[in-house]
Amino acid sequence: MIPLGLETDIVDSDARARTIERFRDTRIRLPRFAELADPGAHAEHLSDIHAQLAKISPDQAHPANLFRVHWHNGADRTSAVSVPDHVVLPSEFTGVKTPIVVVFGNRFPLIRAHKVLAAYACLVPRLVTGRFDPTAHKAIWPSTGNYCRGGVAISRILGCRGVAVLPEGMSQERFEWLSEWVTHPDDIIRTPGSESNVKEIYDACDQLAADPTNIILNQFCEFGNHLGHYAVTGPALGRVFEHVHQRHPEWRLAAFVSATGSAGTIGAGDYLKDHYQSRIVAVEALECPTMLYNGYGEHNIQGIGDKHVPLIHNLTNTDVVTAVSDRSTDSLEVVFARAAGRAHLVEDRGLAAELAAALPDFGLSSICNLLGAIKTAKKLDLGPDDAIITVATDGADLYASEVDKAEQRYFGGALDRAKAAQTIDSKLLGAIDDHTLALTATDRDRIFNLGYFTWVEQRGVPLEVFEARRDQAFWRQLRPLIDTWDALIANFNAETGLGPST
Repeated sequence: MIPLGLETDIVDSDARARTIERFRDTRIRLPRFAELADPGAHAEHLSDIHAQLAKISPDQAHPANLFRVHWHNGADRTSAVSVPDHVVLPSEFTGVKTPIVVVFGNRFPLIRAHKVLAAYACLVPRLVTGRFDPTAHKAIWPSTGNYCRGGVAISRILGCRGVAVLPEGMSQERFEWLSEWVTHPDDIIRTPGSESNVKEIYDACDQLAADPTNIILNQFCEFGNHLGHYAVTGPALGRVFEHVHQRHPEWRLAAFVSATGSAGTIGAGDYLKDHYQSRIVAVEALECPTMLYNGYGEHNIQGIGDKHVPLIHNLTNTDVVTAVSDRSTDSLEVVFARAAGRAHLVEDRGLAAELAAALPDFGLSSICNLLGAIKTAKKLDLGPDDAIITVATDGADLYASEVDKAEQRYFGGALDRAKAAQTIDSKLLGAIDDHTLALTATDRDRIFNLGYFTWVEQRGVPLEVFEARRDQAFWRQLRPLIDTWDALIANFNAETGLGPST
C-alpha cells in the first residue's frame, strides 16, 4: 500500500534518536501546527525564535524560518501581521457585485508560495515518528512546481538531500530556483510534458522508490497536505474574513474558491464550511476538464496538475466545479505584470493605485482562482453581501519567462493600453459562468468514482480505504491527528532540548 501520511506511532526509535541528535546539534526546532495557525497566540514562548528571525532573511536556509511557514508574514516577508495580507476586489474590477477577498501566498518564506506549508505538513509526521531519517534518507518531492521547491527548501534546512521531480515544461524561474537550492545537480528530475502530465511524475517516483533510502512524499495522496491546510490555512482565512466582517457586518462567507492541484489548499474549505457554512468551489483548467467532463489535455495554468483526481480531495464535500482557460490566465498575467496594463487600470478605469500595485502578487494559478470566483458569483447569483474568499498562491515573479511568451503570443510582443483594455473587457469583466457546475449527489459520485482508476487500479490503494473517503465521517476522524502530531512534535523538541514538552 502506498504511504498516506497518517503516521502516529513511533516505528523506528533508532532513526528518531538519530534525528533528535542531529537537530540538537544543528539547533533545529520544529513548529507545531497550532503555532503556524496562530503565531500571535504563541508569541510569548517563541520569543527566542522571534529574536533569531529578526536577524535572518526569509530566503535563508535557517531553521528559524520554519516558524515563518504561515500566512501571517507581512509584505516584506520579515515582519509579522495579526491578519494575513489580503485585498478586497471591488466590483468595478471584477464585474460582479459580490466582494472577492484574495489572500496573498507569496508572503511565505523560502519559495514565496504557500506550498512550503504543504511540504512541511507532509514531512513532519514522518520525522517525529522515525519514518524519515535525515541522516540516511533522501526526500523525493513529486510536483508541478511549488511543492517540490518547498520540499527542497525544507530538506536543505534539515541537512538532507531533497529531490525535485517535476515536468520539464514548467517555468524557467522554477528551475533556476531549484538549481540554486538542491545540494546535487542530479536532484532535479525533469519528467516529460507540462502541467497536466502528473502520471509521468508518478512513474519516475516508482523508479526512485526501488531504492529504500528514497522516501516519496506524494502531495496528491499524503493526508498531511489536506490536514495542514485544514489546520493552518483554514483558520488564517477565517481570520481574514472576521477582519473584513467587522467593517461589513452584513457580509456572510458564501464560498471558498481554490484550484485543485494536489487538493491540499482546498482542504481549507472544509474548515471554512465547518465554521461559516460556506460552499467549496473547485477550479480546474478548461483545456483539461477532468472533473467537469472526464476530459484531458494540456494547459499552462502552472500549479494545478491534473488528468486525475487527488486521493486527498474531499469530493463529497465539494459544491461547485468550474473551469478556467489558460488563454485568460496567460493574457491577464501580462496585463497585471506590465506597467502599461496597470497604468490602463489606474488612469483609464480609476482602479486604486494601491490595488494596481498588488496585481504582480497574482501568479497564473492566482488569476485562475480569481476567475473561478467571478464565475462562481455569476453561477450562484451571489449578491453584494455574499463574500467569496480565495488565495493568490504565488506571484508574477515566478512567471517572468511565461509573461514574455504570452506577450508575444497574445499581444504581438508588446502590450499597450488599447490591448490591455480589450483583455480586461473580454477576459475579466467579460467572464461568464460557462463550464460551471453546481454539483448534485450524482455529480459528486461521478467525480469521486473517477479516482478509482488512479488510486486503486494503478497506485494500489485498498478499495476499502478509497471507498471510506466517500463518507464525511472519514474526514472528521482525521482532524484529531493534528493534535496528536502537535504532541509528538512537542515531545520531539523537548528531547532535543530546544522546546517545552507542551
